[in-house]
Amino acid sequence: MSKIWIGGLSLILGLFIGLLIQCRWEKTAPVTPLSEGNEPASSSRTPDPVQIVSTSEETTISLFEKAAPSVVYITTTMVRQDYWSRNVYEIPAGTGSGFIWDDRGYIVTNFHVIKDAYSAKVTLSDQTTWDAEVVGIEPRKDLAVLKIKSTSKLQPISVGTSHDLKVGQSVFAIGNPFGLDQTLTTGIISALGREIQSAAQIPIRDVIQTDAAINPGNSGGPLLDISGRLIGVNTAIYSPSGAYAGIGFSVPVDVVNWVVPDLIKFGEVRRPVLGIDLVQQQIVDRMEMKGAMVMAVTPGSGAAKGGVLPTRRSASGEVIMGDLIIDINGDPIESNNDLFLTLEKYKPGEQIQLKVKRKTQTTSLTVTLDSSL
Repeated sequence: MSKIWIGGLSLILGLFIGLLIQCRWEKTAPVTPLSEGNEPASSSRTPDPVQIVSTSEETTISLFEKAAPSVVYITTTMVRQDYWSRNVYEIPAGTGSGFIWDDRGYIVTNFHVIKDAYSAKVTLSDQTTWDAEVVGIEPRKDLAVLKIKSTSKLQPISVGTSHDLKVGQSVFAIGNPFGLDQTLTTGIISALGREIQSAAQIPIRDVIQTDAAINPGNSGGPLLDISGRLIGVNTAIYSPSGAYAGIGFSVPVDVVNWVVPDLIKFGEVRRPVLGIDLVQQQIVDRMEMKGAMVMAVTPGSGAAKGGVLPTRRSASGEVIMGDLIIDINGDPIESNNDLFLTLEKYKPGEQIQLKVKRKTQTTSLTVTLDSSL
């Protein structure tokens, strides 16, 4: 019994000594300071790792970096005369956008950007500014070409096509809204085949509608596809307030590519035309037809005099499709683009033979080409 008692006493003494040592250590151990609210004091943070951006984001960044050097900022002035002193002086008239067409210094923009301007200046992406000369205008398509004599290296914009666009495609607009240069907005093609009024109060048909933000100052800037290619020239917005309201319009690049060479060479459009408007290519494709279908015929034009029939409605309201042009002087026509390219072989005033499908029959017509759009 004595041994058991002695063992128990030893165990109690050991526990008591251990408690004394623990209390002494806690009194001497360093204490972590606390901030107000009994929270740990702040300290520097370890940087988080870089997140890998999405493929879509990388594509947009790359597109902007590639296309931005081709976009320019345009400022114009007007002349005013003081009523009392009769002194003539220049005042700011407006601003807009444009893009470099080629390395010779030709700049494409909207006609309404430089309309009534006394002088124009072009600012490049490197922030150098150059005097601009108006080379040619086409008010009926709201297009104009300027030229600068720049010592800077010019980067022409990549050019795409517009006849094969589809609703829902991603688009990108670069411009200078409200004087803020090099601004990128994104969206989609909302609709195709729209019609707007040009600066000459003449309808521009087959215009691209987009929801990419287009504001005052964006006019004349490029609308690009996912590859960074030009597919349209931003020309107008629909907005009761005058600011962006989700509906913007662009002149399709197929028209631009058809008009600009003539403006550079002649200062005006001199290419031969039939005097017709065509049904949108996408509609003809959906009908599984090959050719260029006539939507409207301009009164007094060569097409009207030659007997070309437009799309129309019967007395009962039935839609009667217009003539489908399938051949010009032996050259097969399978699309609207084929028609434009084939007409480039001829001059205004020349006669051509059209082969058209009219319902179930094929008819030949003789048409004299005009020289206006």
